[in-house]
Amino acid sequence: MVSVFRGSFFQPASSVLKRLMLVLISLLFSSSVYSKQVVNALYIPLADHYAALVAYERYGQQMKHADFQIEQMKSWDLLRAKFQAGLADMAYVMSPLAMQMYMDQPDFRWIGLMHRDGNALAINELLRKRIKLPADRSERKPDASVADALRQAHQDTGQSTEIGMPHLQSTHTVVLYRYLKEHGLSLGLQPDSRNEVLAISVAPPRSPVFIKGQSNRARAAAFQQSLPWADIVEARGFGHVAWYSKDVMPWPSGHVECITLATDKAIAEKEAALREVMHYIHEAGADIEMARWQGGEAMQEIVSIVRKHIPAHSKAAIIASLDPRLKVINYLNLNVDKAGLKQIMDYAVEGNILKRTIDIDEFADTRFSVEMLNSGQVQ
Repeated sequence: MVSVFRGSFFQPASSVLKRLMLVLISLLFSSSVYSKQVVNALYIPLADHYAALVAYERYGQQMKHADFQIEQMKSWDLLRAKFQAGLADMAYVMSPLAMQMYMDQPDFRWIGLMHRDGNALAINELLRKRIKLPADRSERKPDASVADALRQAHQDTGQSTEIGMPHLQSTHTVVLYRYLKEHGLSLGLQPDSRNEVLAISVAPPRSPVFIKGQSNRARAAAFQQSLPWADIVEARGFGHVAWYSKDVMPWPSGHVECITLATDKAIAEKEAALREVMHYIHEAGADIEMARWQGGEAMQEIVSIVRKHIPAHSKAAIIASLDPRLKVINYLNLNVDKAGLKQIMDYAVEGNILKRTIDIDEFADTRFSVEMLNSGQVQ
């Protein structure tokens, strides 16, 4: 009778235990996988955000707390709208735009930097003909030559020269404002022929088309954009790098540019995961810095990662942007820099790029700072 019941209704004890063990192991494995919290980060396809790409590719699988996901956005306004709608945990944003977003809806905090320095002024051939531009890009400094060419173009035409910016509320606009002010020129954010220069919004990938189109119409033009777009137009022969932002806005370790934002909700509910993501962004930044000095295979690996996500960035332009001799963008010292942000904010308010200041102490959350023991050893 017992054997009949065992054959019909029961499994031997050892078999039952094995099944239970398998179920428990499966549950434990599932629990460990699903204990990771999704951290969705929004970025724009620029050299500014290369460290996020490297962190995702090299360290995503090593993260124990974060399921790190990156989402490329086509424009700053789309990124802003999605982040402020609560549809992402993190966003990498130009500092003046981030401050404006905070004024409008203060439900997020600044937790670190993505890079320092990193944008450049590119001029078209009509402006270049008016100045003597050194062949070596390391010698192209923000002296009076470009300002004099812009002043002369204004006198000749009575019109403002249009300069394309990624967004009017960008660090790029702040840098341009400071340069023009120091050389006695005025920057307009709305059409007014009394200003020598008019800043207009041009999406970064459209900036080469913009400068080429203006040249075809025999109009002086330029753009102030993040790397590698200035390098791209010079490589293609229809634009020239005039100077780099690091020389206009000098600051220890490099001026503040794109910063990392995290929603208050993510900070409250995913603090460990956010800490982990920030740690690996610092690691990725150090990787990029080491690769730029080592060159060869190390640099090629960075190029391959970038081009996997941003194929519009050519190998030559990426390498030019990361040229260790020029050092016009860097990915070190990525912790919150309140004094550095204040420098950008004060010029932004002075130039009417922002209407008012914000409380930087309230805006910043320094709990996500990362100690990088070897970062100071990178050349």
